[in-house]
Amino acid sequence: MSEMLTIRLPDGSAREMPAGSTPADVAAAIGPGLAKAALAARVDGELRDLTRPFDGDCELALITARDEADALELVRHDYAHVLAEAVQALWPGTQITFGPATEDGFYYDVMAPASRAPFGMEDLPAIEEKMREIIRADKPLKREVWSRQALIDRWTAQGETFKAEWAAELPEGEELTVYWSGSDWLDMCRGPHLPSTGKLDPQAFKLMRVAGAYWRGDQKNAQLTRIYGTGWLNKKQLDAHLTRLEEAAKRDHRKLGREMDLFHLQEEAHGSVFWHPNGFKVWRALEAYMRRAIDAAGYQEVKTPQVMDARQWEQSGHWGKYRANMFVIPDEVPNTEDDGPVISGEAQWMALKPMNCPAHVLIFKQGITSYRDLPLRLYENGCCHRNEPHGALHGLMRVRQFTQDDAHIFCREDQIVSEVRAFCELADRVYKDFGFTYSIKLALRPQQRFGTDAMWDKAEDELRNAVIAAGLATQEYGWEELPGEGAFYAPKLEWHLTDAIGRTWQVGTIQSDRVLPERLDAVYVGEDGEKHRPVMLHRAIFGSYERFIGILIEHFAGRLPAWLAPTQAVVATIVSDADGYAAQVAEKLAAAGIRVDTDTRNEKINYKVREHSLAKVPFLLVVGKREAEEGTIALRTLGAEHQKVMSLDEAVALIAAEATPPDLR
Repeated sequence: MSEMLTIRLPDGSAREMPAGSTPADVAAAIGPGLAKAALAARVDGELRDLTRPFDGDCELALITARDEADALELVRHDYAHVLAEAVQALWPGTQITFGPATEDGFYYDVMAPASRAPFGMEDLPAIEEKMREIIRADKPLKREVWSRQALIDRWTAQGETFKAEWAAELPEGEELTVYWSGSDWLDMCRGPHLPSTGKLDPQAFKLMRVAGAYWRGDQKNAQLTRIYGTGWLNKKQLDAHLTRLEEAAKRDHRKLGREMDLFHLQEEAHGSVFWHPNGFKVWRALEAYMRRAIDAAGYQEVKTPQVMDARQWEQSGHWGKYRANMFVIPDEVPNTEDDGPVISGEAQWMALKPMNCPAHVLIFKQGITSYRDLPLRLYENGCCHRNEPHGALHGLMRVRQFTQDDAHIFCREDQIVSEVRAFCELADRVYKDFGFTYSIKLALRPQQRFGTDAMWDKAEDELRNAVIAAGLATQEYGWEELPGEGAFYAPKLEWHLTDAIGRTWQVGTIQSDRVLPERLDAVYVGEDGEKHRPVMLHRAIFGSYERFIGILIEHFAGRLPAWLAPTQAVVATIVSDADGYAAQVAEKLAAAGIRVDTDTRNEKINYKVREHSLAKVPFLLVVGKREAEEGTIALRTLGAEHQKVMSLDEAVALIAAEATPPDLR
């Protein structure tokens, strides 16, 4: 009699299956509908192929399209493999590397054969058609375990130098898997995959663009072509995504930043922003808002150095864990002669700060701190530099120089939950002032970390308990825990904002840290007269001013709330006879604290209206000879179809109310 396995299902029931059975066999035993709908399986929590035999008794959850997160990950992974197969079928001699699923699709890095130029946008239609052909062929996807040497031999024989190099570096004893597509194409992959290519919808993907990429991300290595695609479960999802992309393109902060004359970036300062007067008015309005918020919440503002000795970064742990992302500089006077190297190579190293936390610890350590002084909340609009790769830079969203609304709270153990709760409530007020909804996530310990498991247990529980105490650990606030996503020194809470077109942006954080105070020897004198370690809470709400401004521009499609708009009102004349009155109107608006310009150019009023509408000015006050005689204005609000005639005093009061920051109303 053959051995029987006990397979426990999510509803609490169990099925007895013979050894060698697969999740597909269980699905078929339950019913033909489930057998057809099943895409993969979770076996004891691990996502696996439907056709992979069980190892023993286990818990089984069958994955269908209703399990959208898992299903999307699977189909996007498969679209990537089908892409690679299609490219090699069309252009034999193409070398393939790797192709993962991404947040909304997939990509694959390939190298075109020597007989042709690198792949371009013009190749995408042919690749798409070949992909659809492979999908319609419904080729079975079959998993096999190979030895490392067999993989190396296979890739070497086929001229796949990148794959052979990678296979040669894999550990000897590791189980190495390949997946066949039918019987004529395979790729090295851990899986899992769908049962066959026919489980993909041939109308639910689209290839989007090509870009250059380096093998292993190193610009010293061979340059490859990265082909990007978006992939979904069905055409309806694809169409909705493409519509969102169209809307996002209209809202692109780089495009609107140029049109509104807010900022620019250029090669002479990769990843650093040139703020124009208009853009810096937005910055200053945000900075003033945040200063009022932190002053009311009991923070003290500080300013710390941009450059610190490498020994400080070694002590904090950043030199070992984070040096690849730091700008390092030698502590010496450079050679100014034409001959010889600019630097000697013998000087001590210093670094531009990538974060503010070690400097805030140094401020805390000045003098003797008593338990009565805690909590101590130190805030800094701290300018930081991080050495991001050129290819990763993206407008205001990913820069090298940025300013954080950064603070560190030094507190006693018994103050942690109340301090985190207070921060949760502060962040809630701020995000609501900007009209955002948000979700809160708890990012748990990563694999590589400082500190003991006991320290991490305690730190994670404190953050969790604070969110519960604030009433935010609910479905309404999207509460979720994210294993492995914490910083190397502490778990963290993350705030994910949802914008006007449904995209999410991770911005605010708070982290409970016992490691850095230990490494930098921060102490306070307790009630018992002994020295104790403070707990350090790292926190930010905007994240960085640059990125938050980029998010605001896209969220509001450039139509910033009046209190943030660089120019809140423009007084435009119809005839030159009204120029003097326009100046009086502007003077009265300015006296009320409104950022105002006048437009007395010899242009038609419709031209002026259109120009200031494109510049996203919230209020346009039109004046002509009649308005000058009657002391009135014709008010146009951005986006409104009609103008409204009113007295000047009425207009000033209306605009002043709209231009008042939300925390001052």
